This record gives sequence, C-alpha cells and structure tokens, in this order.
Amino acid sequence: MKGDGIENPAFEPPSPDLSGQRHASPAGAETPSPSPSRAAVEATEEGPCGWGRCTPKALQLCNNPEGYLAVYSLLAIFQGIVVNGLINISISTIEKRYELNSSLTGLISASYDIAFCILSLFVSFFGERGHKPRWLAFSAFMLGLGSLIFSLPHFSSGKYHFGAKREDTCQISGTSSTNFTCSANTKSSLSNYLYVFILGQLLLGVGGTPLYTLGTAFIDDSVPKHKSSLYIGIGYAMSLLGPAIGYVLGGQLLNVYIDIQIPESTQIDQDDPRWLGAWWIAFLACFFAIWFLIIPFSCFPKYLPGTAKIQAEKISETHNDGSEAFVETKNIGKSFKDFPVALLILLKNPVLMSLIIASSSEALVATGFATFLPKFIENQFGKTSSSSATLGGLVLVPAAALGQVISGILVSKCKMDCKNIIKFMIGTCSVALLLNTVFLFAKCGNEPFAGVSETYDGTGMLHNLTAPCNANCKCLRSTYYPVCGRDKVQYFSPCYAGCTSSLLTNMKKAYYNCSCIGKPKRENGSEDILYEAISGKCPTRCTVLPLFLIFFFFAVVFTFMAVTPTTVAILRCVPDKQRSFALGVQSVFLRLLGTIPGPILFGVAIDNSCTLWDIDECKTKGACWVYDNERMAYLLMGISAACKIVTIIFVIMAVFLYKPPQTSPALSQKDSEMVAAIHT
Repeated sequence: MKGDGIENPAFEPPSPDLSGQRHASPAGAETPSPSPSRAAVEATEEGPCGWGRCTPKALQLCNNPEGYLAVYSLLAIFQGIVVNGLINISISTIEKRYELNSSLTGLISASYDIAFCILSLFVSFFGERGHKPRWLAFSAFMLGLGSLIFSLPHFSSGKYHFGAKREDTCQISGTSSTNFTCSANTKSSLSNYLYVFILGQLLLGVGGTPLYTLGTAFIDDSVPKHKSSLYIGIGYAMSLLGPAIGYVLGGQLLNVYIDIQIPESTQIDQDDPRWLGAWWIAFLACFFAIWFLIIPFSCFPKYLPGTAKIQAEKISETHNDGSEAFVETKNIGKSFKDFPVALLILLKNPVLMSLIIASSSEALVATGFATFLPKFIENQFGKTSSSSATLGGLVLVPAAALGQVISGILVSKCKMDCKNIIKFMIGTCSVALLLNTVFLFAKCGNEPFAGVSETYDGTGMLHNLTAPCNANCKCLRSTYYPVCGRDKVQYFSPCYAGCTSSLLTNMKKAYYNCSCIGKPKRENGSEDILYEAISGKCPTRCTVLPLFLIFFFFAVVFTFMAVTPTTVAILRCVPDKQRSFALGVQSVFLRLLGTIPGPILFGVAIDNSCTLWDIDECKTKGACWVYDNERMAYLLMGISAACKIVTIIFVIMAVFLYKPPQTSPALSQKDSEMVAAIHT
C-alpha cells in the first residue's frame, strides 16, 4: 500500500508477448497456414540456461516457467519493498532531515510515475521482439542503482544536528523560556538534496518500466493459454509482499538512531519530536539484493524450451470489428515508423480502451486507500500512527493478494474465454461496490476537543485554542502534543491545557497544575500520585473498528479479483504482436488517470474535512491536526463509489462491444494434417 503517489504492481499489468501467431482470420478471409519459418526461428532460440557456452546442468532445472516466475517474483518483491514500502515510510523522516515541505516530497514520489509514463510506450513497443530476460536484467540493474542513489544523501550530508527541545508546558510570565520567532528567511543547503532523491526515483522508474511492461510477457509466452491467468495471479500476489515487507522493515529501522550512535552529550529518545530513524539502511541492503538478481536473469534464453509448440496451439480471441486495422497489424512493429500506426490501432480498439478506463478507475481508488487508509483509521478510530499503519497493512496486503490468487485460479480452472472473463469482472466490481457501504455505518464521531468541538469549560470560543485560562502561557500552535484531561476532554497540548509541571510515570507523561482542566479528582480514594492530564489522545468510545476492518477486507478482496482478469482480457482482445504494447498503453493511462491523481484526490477530500490546521510562528498553514470524522467517511465513500460505478459501466460496455474473431470454413482433413505437421 505507499504510497505518495503510491506504486501498486497490481495495477501495472504484466505484458505478455506471444511471439507466435494465433490462428484466426477476419470475416470472409481464408484461414492462414501457420508459418513454418516463424516456428523454426522460435525453436532455434529456445536455448539452454547459461552464459554462452557455459550451461551448467544444475541451471537447466530452472529453465522452465516455474523457475522464471520465482526469479521474477523476487525482483517484483524487492521493487515493491523500495518503491511502495521504504520510500513511503521514510518520506516524513526525509522531510525533517533535509528540510523539505510536503509539496517537494510529493514531487519526489511523482518522479517514479513520470519516468514510467515517458518510457512505458517505447519499452513495450521495442521490447516486443527483444530478449526479455535481458531486459529484466537491465531492470534489476536500474532498480539497484536507484536504491543506491536514494541512500547517498545520508553519507554526504554529515551528522544530524538538532536544536534545543521546545517546552511543551505552560511558560507563565516571569519563568525562563525560549523565544521562538519566525525563521522563514533562514535557508539551508540540505534542501538541495531534493535533486538527488528525484534522480534516484527516476532511475527506479526506469527500472520498473521493463518489469511491468515486458516482465510477465515471458510467462505468457511459455505457458498454455488456460494457465496464463494462474501464473499472472501468482506473480501479482507475490509482488504485493514487497510493500508489506518494506513497511515492517522500514518501521523497525526507524527505531534505530539515524547516525546509529547517539552523541554522548545529548539525551534523546524515540518520543522526542527531534528523533530521526535510520531510514537509509534498508535502501543500501536492497541495492545489493537487487543487483544479485542480475545473474539469474542474464542466464535465461530468449525463449524457454517448448515455447514454439505452445504458441502454435494458441487460438486468437482478438477483438474483430471488421476494420482494416485488424488486418494491418500483421506487419507493424518492425521499425520506429510503425509506432504511431500501432498506437492509433490500439486507441481505436473500443474493447481495449473500455478495459483501460475501467482499470484506471479502480487504480485511482486502490492507490488512494493505499496511501490514506492508515490516516483514516488513525483519525476515525483513535489509533496511534504505528498501529494504524499495521492494521492498514494487515487489511490491504493479504486481501489484495488473496483476491488476485482467487481470480487467477477461477479464470484458469473454468477456462473462461475473453467475453466470460469480462462478465466475471462485472460481478466482482458489483460486490465490491455493495461492500463499500461500510463507510455509512462503520464510522465514528469526534471525541470532545477543547477549543475545537467545545469550549474550555464554558470559557473561550469554538475553533479558538486560546482561552482566558491559557492566554498567558505563550503556547505554540506548531507544537502538537495532545493530552487527555481528567474531564475526558482532549487538549491540543499541555500548554493549552494550562499545565505548568510534569512527571514521567508508568511509561507516560503526567501533567499537573492545569488551569484549564480544573481541580483533579481522586479515583478509588487511594491514589498517591494525582495528575490532571496524561499524554496522548483520549481513548475512543467507538467500537465499530472490527466491523469496518472485516467489511473493508472483503471489499479489497473483490476489488482485486478484477485485476488479473483485466490483464488477461487485455491480452486476449488485441492482436498478437501488440499485446506488450497494449499493456504499455494501459500502464500510461493507469498513471495519468489512476495512480497519480488518486492520492491527490483523496488528499484533497481529507483536507476538506479538516477542522484544525497547524499554523507555525510564520503564520504558515501546515498539516491538519483534527478532522471531522463523519465528513471524511462520507467523502471517501463518495469517491470510491463513483469510481466503482465508472468501472462497472465501462466493463459492461466492453462486453457489448467485444466481437470475437470469425472462424473461416473448416479445413479438409488433408489440410488439417498438413497444418498439424507444420506446428509440430
């Protein structure tokens, strides 16, 4: 789930590329005989596994679709770890360390998609007839290099230095306090590392392009048609392990100090807002692991043994509307001059474009929730950031993987043709739309918040944190340390609660002498330590979180059950020699209409439900501290429901627009025997 714009392999379709020609003819044409020269060329390129004349017998055990799928899955996992896991979880640390604002880190996140969009069409077009395993070796090289460059700023920016800790309690007149003034004009060279991070992301995008436009083409080339969806579903499911591993690994490393050793002269712990974790370690480890995968990819032949026979047995399901474009695809793709013609033919394919728009709509919802589901859980159900991220990962990753595996198995076992696959997608999307109504009844209201949803015990005004009880405390709006008072009301910080002293007890910080809370009350009559407020948000009284997680889990399952069938349907509805290119076109639309605007649209909706913004000493608006929970739930449900309705409409259109190729009159027995002999 990532992220930023979040990169989701589930919506980056594999780009199978059948080098052989499926046997179908347009209406009224004679059935063409299979080309013996084409089969012969493929047969001669079905080499052993190795490097040149070095072909160890042990490597031949992996010279099959299963061996390739295993290596491909490893690369997809590591790509997910870096792009969708580590970068998403490290972005806030990078913001603080290199003094970047959210708009600049958003540019870092978007750089991956920018590189992917620029290269996707060209790589998928020219890689169609290339040596795909070598393209994957190049992909591993660029992904590893991008990971290395992304970690370099840590080694060249020097040791981390942090300033004095701001007091979080009320500093009444006459007491010593630090005067924090606006420092907007103070510039640091650390922000120049922005360009290094962008370069790293661009290289990661270059590496991801062959992986998700040509990567699984090898699988579809090498397995029978009815097994293709199963192998693709397994590959997709494995790629989803990457973000999960990235979140867990990155989260644990953020508990390690950024420079490993804490300076002896300072006292700082993880609860200190100045703490920064060792975000860079995992990027360095992934660099070595990804480059190791260059070795197995470089030893695969251009075609696996048996590919020519499998290609000869496949039957075309290409959408045939009787136009000349259906026939023209026979000789395109041999030079750059064919690029505009090939692109135009795909754009004029109504079934393909309907499926692309439908999958882009689903991608918008998936990436939006992958980015903001933890934030939704945190604010809606009163959970901490870490527990919200964990719950979000436990829902999204297993559900997405399960949905793709189930759909791959169903399509494979039932041996669905192209039209039945599209009908299957209508059913899964409709169920997902119904489950989306969970936002209507599994939502929570806001807990009492002084100065936001209610006044300070009858004093002050709503939507104003300052009241007579804290007017002389010199409180900062930029210092957000929520505390829960004895009155079960939440306060923005101990300072705004009027607390002047504190004590660390039972792993939590307790505050005393709080002028805004009033007199403390004894509980059970036997407390030795009396406190008026305790650090952290007030515990929520909402109990519908388990219900929400269950319904949302199944909504994600049915949403992702449409991913693998969408890819398979696209592979079936376009001409043989344009399948990889078609998936490259889909990848561009997925980003332009889905993964790029998705997090932006969800972010705007969430910001629209904000009721309390962070305003620093320079009167600059920052992040949102408090949201209107009900408004947030309705907005997210509205976006999700609208996108799913769009998906269903375009999938229904694809069903009615699809026209299977018309078969020509049956061949004589003698001709059939001759064709079978050529195939063999």
